[in-house]
Amino acid sequence: MNIDFTKSNDGLVPVIIQNYLNNQVLMLGYMNQEAFDKTKEIGRVTFFSRSKNRLWTKGEESGNFLEVKSIAIDCDNDTILIKTKPYGPTCHTGAITCFKEESNRGFVYELEQTINDRIDLDDDPNSYTNKLYKRGINKVAQKVGEEAIEVVIEAKDNNDDLFLNESADLLYHYLILLKAKGFKLEDVEDILKSRENAPRRDS
Repeated sequence: MNIDFTKSNDGLVPVIIQNYLNNQVLMLGYMNQEAFDKTKEIGRVTFFSRSKNRLWTKGEESGNFLEVKSIAIDCDNDTILIKTKPYGPTCHTGAITCFKEESNRGFVYELEQTINDRIDLDDDPNSYTNKLYKRGINKVAQKVGEEAIEVVIEAKDNNDDLFLNESADLLYHYLILLKAKGFKLEDVEDILKSRENAPRRDS
């Protein structure tokens, strides 16, 4: 990556930090060459702190590290975009982001990642998710079917709480089914986007 650190007198370039799961902008910081090199070396975002006048690894005091998932630079080679996995809130105020944009739009993607971790990393024999997954595609598909029926039943009644809970169960098990089939939620999202952009036909 040919980042041009010479465009500013202080040798710093702006760095945009995003959540890699939902693309939520978390914060803006600055890096010099040394901070950039250390970020790549340790896999955690390290800035040059203008107030401390030194390298500063985000989370070195709070434990709220930013794990690097990908790095990109803009067309002018003077701005960096880093997608990260945040450990805890990013802002020093305790907020998720420094831009006061409290959003849970990415939670489903976080849940999908948790399901993947339960299966691929933890392999916990006591995990319901792991046990269901290991019973095979037929059992997982059957469970999704059962949950779908429960949603339909509750939709006909007037208990909103039961309807929402059954809907949550359906979504959860559907994510396991996607995992069992080797797909991700974004694959389904891509299909929906393609339909949205497709020319409409008269019915």
